[in-house]
Amino acid sequence: MFRNILVATDGLELADKAVEQGLALAGKLGTKVTAVTVTLPWSSTASGEWPLVFPIDEYERAATATAGRILGAVTDKAKAARVACDTVHVKDQYPAEGILDEAKSRSCDLIVMASHGRRGIARLVLGSEANRIVTHSTIPVLICR
Repeated sequence: MFRNILVATDGLELADKAVEQGLALAGKLGTKVTAVTVTLPWSSTASGEWPLVFPIDEYERAATATAGRILGAVTDKAKAARVACDTVHVKDQYPAEGILDEAKSRSCDLIVMASHGRRGIARLVLGSEANRIVTHSTIPVLICR
């Protein structure tokens, strides 16, 4: 049925539940997992008279370290579950686009991810990466809440 399950994570507690579900499913089906975390593009902002600048090299170092920590935790869980797992840090993309691009390039046949389940104004203001993925994905998407 499934040969390569993409599990998307941002390292937060809610995403850990999706990681656990994805790994459990992969274990039962005898399939491999591709774990993905996405780093947003670097930006600087200006506020009033004093521009706030976030040096790109510091941002890159912090993003790489955070992604390493997130993906390292997934690797450890995959080893404990005896599931083959590749990890990918997608840099300089927005989450939905990075996840969908990676799923396509790695020939994944299922995406597993978490959703905060926001509604109303919060969803309008904050957006929904899960909604974007479900809307634009050409493969099945399993949303864990």
